[in-house]
Amino acid sequence: MEREQYRQRQSPDAAERGGYKMGGGQEVYNIIPVHNTLDEHPALRFPEVRAAIAALQVVGDLRKPSNMSWTSNLDMLDWLCFTFGFQESNARNQREHLILLLANAQMRMQPPPDPIDKMCGELNRILDRSIDDSGQYMQPASGGIENGFLQKVIRPIYAVVKAEAAECRAGKNPHSAWRNYDDMNEYFWSKRCLTQLRWPLEMSCNYLVKPEDKSRHKVGKTGFVEQRSFWNIYRSFDRLWIGLILMLQILIIVAFRAKAELPQDTLAPSTQETQSGAAKAPWTILAQRDSQAHVLSIFITWSALRVLQAFLDFGMQYSLISAGTVMVGLRMTLKLIMGAVWTVLFSIYYSRMWAQRNADGLWSDKALQGLYLYLGFCAVFITPEALALLLFILPYIRNFVETRDWRIFSMLTWWFQSHIFVGRGLRESIFDNIKYTLFWLCVLTAKFSFSYFLQVLPLVAPTRATLDVTGIEYRWHEFFKNANRTATLAMWAPVVLIYFMDLQIWYSVFSALVGALVGLLAHLGEIRNAAQLKARFHIFPVAVQFNLMPEDIFVNSKPYSWRAKCNDWWVKVKNLARRVKLRYGVVKGHQAEGKTMETGRFRHVWNEIILIFREEDLISDRELELLSMPSSRWNITVTQWPSVLISNEVLIALGLCKDWYYTDHGLWKKIASNEYRRCAVVESYESIRHVLKRILREDSGEYQMFQEIFEEITKAIKEKQFVQRFSLKALPNIHSRLVQLINVVDALQNLYEDLLRDFPKDQELGRNWREMSSTSSLLFVDAVDLPDVTENTFFDQLRRVQTTLSTREALLDVPRNLEAKRRISFFSNSLFMTMPRAPQVEKMLAFSVLTPYYSEDVMYHKKQLITENEDGVSILFYLQKIFKDDWENFQERMARHGIRTEFDMWELDDGLELRLWASYRGQTLARTVRGMMYYHRALEKLAFLDHASEHDILEGYRELMERTSGGVDPFNGETREGSFNGETREGSLHSASSFTEGKEGRNYNAYKREEDLATAAMKYTYVVACQIYGIQKAKGQQQAKDILYLMKTWEALRVAYVDEKPGLGDKDPKRYASVLIKYDQVRQEEVEIYRVELPGDFKLGEGKPENQNHALIFTRGDAVQTIDMNQENYFEEALKMRNLLQEFKQFHGRRRPAILGVREHVFTGAVSSLAWFMSAQETSFVTLGQRVLAKPLKVRMHYGHPDVFDRLWFITRGGLSKASRVINISEDIFAGFNATLRGATVTHHEYIQVGKGRDVGLNQIALFEAKVASGNGEQMLSRDVYRLGHRVDFFRMLSVYYTTVGFFVNNMIVVLTVYAYLWGRVYLALSGIEVSITRDSSANGALTAALNQQFVVQMGVFTALPMIVENSLEKGFLLAIWEFLTMQLQLASVFFTFSMGTRTHYFGRTILHGGAKYRATGRGFVVRHEKFSDNYRLYARSHFVKGLEIIILLIVYQMYGSIRNTTTYILTTFSCWFLGITWILAPFLFNPSGFDWLKSVDDFDDFMTWVWYKGGVFVKGEDSWQKWWDEEQEHFQSTGFWGKCLEIILSLRFFFFQYGIVYRLKISSGSTSIVVYLISWTYLFAAGLIHLILSHAAEKYGAKRHRKYRGIQAFIICFLVLAVVLLFVFTDFSIWDIFTSILAFVPTGWGVLSICLVLRRPFLENTPVWPMVTGVARLYEMGMGICVMTPVVVLSWLPGLQAMQTRILFSEAFSRGLSIQRLLTGRKATGRD
Repeated sequence: MEREQYRQRQSPDAAERGGYKMGGGQEVYNIIPVHNTLDEHPALRFPEVRAAIAALQVVGDLRKPSNMSWTSNLDMLDWLCFTFGFQESNARNQREHLILLLANAQMRMQPPPDPIDKMCGELNRILDRSIDDSGQYMQPASGGIENGFLQKVIRPIYAVVKAEAAECRAGKNPHSAWRNYDDMNEYFWSKRCLTQLRWPLEMSCNYLVKPEDKSRHKVGKTGFVEQRSFWNIYRSFDRLWIGLILMLQILIIVAFRAKAELPQDTLAPSTQETQSGAAKAPWTILAQRDSQAHVLSIFITWSALRVLQAFLDFGMQYSLISAGTVMVGLRMTLKLIMGAVWTVLFSIYYSRMWAQRNADGLWSDKALQGLYLYLGFCAVFITPEALALLLFILPYIRNFVETRDWRIFSMLTWWFQSHIFVGRGLRESIFDNIKYTLFWLCVLTAKFSFSYFLQVLPLVAPTRATLDVTGIEYRWHEFFKNANRTATLAMWAPVVLIYFMDLQIWYSVFSALVGALVGLLAHLGEIRNAAQLKARFHIFPVAVQFNLMPEDIFVNSKPYSWRAKCNDWWVKVKNLARRVKLRYGVVKGHQAEGKTMETGRFRHVWNEIILIFREEDLISDRELELLSMPSSRWNITVTQWPSVLISNEVLIALGLCKDWYYTDHGLWKKIASNEYRRCAVVESYESIRHVLKRILREDSGEYQMFQEIFEEITKAIKEKQFVQRFSLKALPNIHSRLVQLINVVDALQNLYEDLLRDFPKDQELGRNWREMSSTSSLLFVDAVDLPDVTENTFFDQLRRVQTTLSTREALLDVPRNLEAKRRISFFSNSLFMTMPRAPQVEKMLAFSVLTPYYSEDVMYHKKQLITENEDGVSILFYLQKIFKDDWENFQERMARHGIRTEFDMWELDDGLELRLWASYRGQTLARTVRGMMYYHRALEKLAFLDHASEHDILEGYRELMERTSGGVDPFNGETREGSFNGETREGSLHSASSFTEGKEGRNYNAYKREEDLATAAMKYTYVVACQIYGIQKAKGQQQAKDILYLMKTWEALRVAYVDEKPGLGDKDPKRYASVLIKYDQVRQEEVEIYRVELPGDFKLGEGKPENQNHALIFTRGDAVQTIDMNQENYFEEALKMRNLLQEFKQFHGRRRPAILGVREHVFTGAVSSLAWFMSAQETSFVTLGQRVLAKPLKVRMHYGHPDVFDRLWFITRGGLSKASRVINISEDIFAGFNATLRGATVTHHEYIQVGKGRDVGLNQIALFEAKVASGNGEQMLSRDVYRLGHRVDFFRMLSVYYTTVGFFVNNMIVVLTVYAYLWGRVYLALSGIEVSITRDSSANGALTAALNQQFVVQMGVFTALPMIVENSLEKGFLLAIWEFLTMQLQLASVFFTFSMGTRTHYFGRTILHGGAKYRATGRGFVVRHEKFSDNYRLYARSHFVKGLEIIILLIVYQMYGSIRNTTTYILTTFSCWFLGITWILAPFLFNPSGFDWLKSVDDFDDFMTWVWYKGGVFVKGEDSWQKWWDEEQEHFQSTGFWGKCLEIILSLRFFFFQYGIVYRLKISSGSTSIVVYLISWTYLFAAGLIHLILSHAAEKYGAKRHRKYRGIQAFIICFLVLAVVLLFVFTDFSIWDIFTSILAFVPTGWGVLSICLVLRRPFLENTPVWPMVTGVARLYEMGMGICVMTPVVVLSWLPGLQAMQTRILFSEAFSRGLSIQRLLTGRKATGRD
């Protein structure tokens, strides 16, 4: 019955195959009505489309499905649908997808291929002969029922995936406890999949066992187990750490040997000499036999590190071992055993070798024999490394071995790596190998040279001196009397940490230099300002024709013949030559006098760009007129350049002519030396001639007179007698009369007098002209006939002539808008960069754009825009001041329609235009959609230009130009089609009314236009994945209404969402479906195109990956660009998209790319100083950073949108994103990991850009940094990072590490260096060792050397180097330096130091405990003050606690250290003070009104209320400290045993304060007995007891028996006073001891509290101790809040600081015309402008 209903829906009478029928009998389609070939849609005229449809209809003699009646109108997709039980809507979606794919592919083929229906027929015959084991025709397992494939295949697997995802428990369970996406996927790579799962699916297979079914064994983790541990840093990149450790060992050996007195060496007579003290060159030391023997000890270390690696592998991956993976366990066991064996062998033979050498006193024969035997073992040990080096030199052999499934190769490589589907054949070409190898060799050489000479070598002598110090006077109870080694460890700890970190600095330095070199070679930044633009603009027509227009391609019947290949090479050589000529200005300016195809095409492109600038309110009407290029309507014989370029040129030419007495040739040569001056003079002359002829009646004498004058002038010019016949001194007077030509009659009379009296040298000629004039008493009174005022073309050209003649200065400040200048500059510069030649639109690769959207702002609504904050500032007012130029241009655009006030704007369509204006300046979906739809508009323009004849070009193809312009007419400044902004695109492709007519009744131009529009539609699709649009629509939310408006405005826009419908009964679960909709212009309603049922709720992971992947099936074409909803596009950049897509056809190295990286421009940089810092940081990464990653390092990944994916490649390899919960929280980069591991290449291209918004407030930025850092912490655990660390070669591994997770590891090491340095210094100070060792000057040098290493950390200035270099490249060196200095004045260093703390905290906590989660940043404008309690909640653990710890360490060191000189103390601890103060005060420095006194008082009250409010079950953390505190400790629930142990160990450091300080109290009387420390704990127990008594009293008596509660408090106070008095009387106790004790016992209490938090579950939470812990924690939090807020309150009290802080925070906005003081105080003028 179901099949019959479906067959009836597919009635041949209606020709409805694949159509979705709506009311009225009309059918809905997506792009092409493939269900009805009789439709008038222009795309059906293409033979390629019709051939693809016909090919699918050929089913030949395929066995027809038995459960339905087959009709002739059904095709191959229907056959598959009926046979395998696919969904009907899914089949319709794939039908259109396949037809478009085949048609677009055929369009690109040269020559056209044979008809593809033959291949389909052959496939049909092959399929028809298929039989099953019983000899019957094969029956698909999923056939026989509707949606059988969904029911029998998809849902069973989905049920298991859903159950496994539920086991994650939002990240609380470890990754090893459940199967994620990778585990489920990689099971299908294994052979056991074929034997266990089978086909049809074996439902009893253990793969389909759900976690809750404990009675059956299920398939566990597959391929890899993600274990949370800090050891992953070493395990994933063990080759890096082994290399660094071995090199450190070599450097230490050489350094100590260099300064030691060495005995005679017997290596060679030339090297026998006695060394005494002075350091020698390292290569000299290595030439000595003893040094060489010592260096060989690295093999012991190497083998031990291999044991460590094997142990970690076994410890983390043991759960992979099962009956089916015995070989995996065998390999791990053997590696552990072999590593141990090698370690033992090396240790034994190394000790024997040195024993013999020491016994003989020299390198005797026996000693040498032991050495050679040891070397033999070393040679065997490094044989695999030598083989790897050989294969690195010959990468093709390595790739061949890895990509073949031959058994012999599998056996040979079994020991080194598992034979899995990914990570094979990853070696690059020899040329690429050489490039990135040389890069890293330079980096490593610089790093190890610096480390040896400035880190290791200076510490040798001080280390020896420290170890030799005796008679140390300890100031505490020392358990280990020989503390010299501990002191040495404290000295070396920061140095070693810096050694492991500073390779990141050297990478930054060299990447900046290499990136600058690559950028220079790519010709970036050559056009930076108006002067440089003007210098090259005259060759823009040639550049546009060469880069943006298709080259002529001749069809070759034998494309693979040697002749065709030679021709291709010849074309490439010619293109290269033309590009070089174009780039270096060898070609002459385009002087083809304005009528050629090149100039016409460029005029169309340029005017469209400028017109869109006006639609976007970036320029004014006047600037539109100055920047546009008019068409040649007056038969002007030269190119009419924009007025902005030819301004002032006529006056310059007049200056040359005024005193010229030589030949015409010399004069014209000087004028024509400048292209714009030549064109300005000719255009002015010809325009004046046309104007005079147009305004004078032809029957008048004046007309005849001027005609004769112009004929004489033209004749003199042709005969080169102009200078001889006419007086050039009269030209200035004539010019002044022409400028006044607006007052026509008077001007003509004055012009008449000058022409006849002064201009001709021959007076007879003047008398003849006078006789031709009118007989009227007053000349020109009756001869003038002005054009009608509606003739806009004439008056526009007249204004252009006046501008050309009258402008006395170059219009270099046009346009005045900085964004318009930037976009023109970048587009102009890109025309001279290397890019593939553009194909014709119909031959280009088709592509789609996909934007994931959840619930962000679509458009700002009125309430959002006008609601004022506490300072009286609304978002609209804020935008009006930030974007002052845009607002004025918008007002001008509205004024043309009589709308002049803001009130009128709100009255018009409910303020739609005003809402759009504001939305286009925020990070909204409307801004993104407008930008992405520029692709469609650009393709329409380019499709026209591809086929337009010269007549079409010169005439302007007016109908198409008006439709595509849609907004302001570039010639008359009016708006067409009743639209204010040109967004309503009448007559576009998807308007059905434009295709209801036949060819009859339509002119040829309309027919061509429809074909161009159809071509554009076939090449581009835009899908917005609005995940919860169905829910929003059902609830009537504003977002749904705004999305519907966008669909109405942009007819090519498609929206995909997941629809939820209730089940048929109580037990029937909800039904989910992926739905694609559009707005139908004929029906004037939203219509549904496709509905694909899903097996269940699609959100099993993080949400965004699933949102992208579910909508991916609705995209079309060969490529898909992923765009976030905080991005935008530009029309001029959309013109280059077909060039970019050609990159997919080119080899980059040995591979074609799978991802094309696109440059980003951060458009939020002008909002505030923080936004500027973030913009600068992002810009340096997305330009210079990614440039180097792609070339030469070959490790660029996918770091986020807007990269372009090879759509077919990714659809067949798992989609765009991995979606596992928590571990794939940074889903974007896993697409790059996936592509790289599967042997694809990711490139980066900077001739095209896309706009992107960034967070603009400190809290937003901190949340973003936390999300990224947490994501990198999860990446460190992933199999992708592990495989990249082991499957690529060593140097690419270095690139992968230092450009992904390594950056965050090194940020953490920088902070650990500060801690190691400070804790080491405090240890030396409190123990008394520092005083003892500083008695010896040489020992003091040890401390000095250690301090010098700390300054290396301050080389963080090198991290700013990429930013300076990139700005120098694109803006100029002086401007780059000025911007850098300006940033420092605006406290950029404070911001970057604070961000480092954010990254360190969240990265370290994620690796240790987990807890990574998505953090919404809001992406809004920051115009309000953040409360102190909000800042405290966000930064208490990440910054405030750590900052206070650093400051306490510094205070303790200042109190007890040996440095008494203030200057020395400041110099040695400045960086630490800067770090601590920054982490405490930065949130207030970058908080609007952060130092306002009244707000500070209110913030304190709000904080205290928050701390003491206990709340309830439904209270949020924003309202109650208790709730926030519980949420802050959630990560301890997901951490494992070792994570808790490490946390406890780290917390023990706080006990050190008490141990060290109690011995310095006066009450201790100088005793160093351990009893002193033990007695000190009584203070803590007493404090705990007092707190317990007071808490109990407050709970029992505080409310009702207040007097008794007061009495208990008084008793406690009296007791404490008595205790202090007794201590004064009977001990050496002093007042100073009270303050010192705070430094001793407060950190101890925090340490105890931290340990209690770790042990909360399952030990303490349900015990009576826990309420006391909670109470103590509240007191500590309140105390920390007061400590943090105290300097803020003090600074708020100081006068003038608030104004200074406001200036610093909004300095960049000042330069954009924003009055911050007026904005923040809310003193807005009545009637806002």
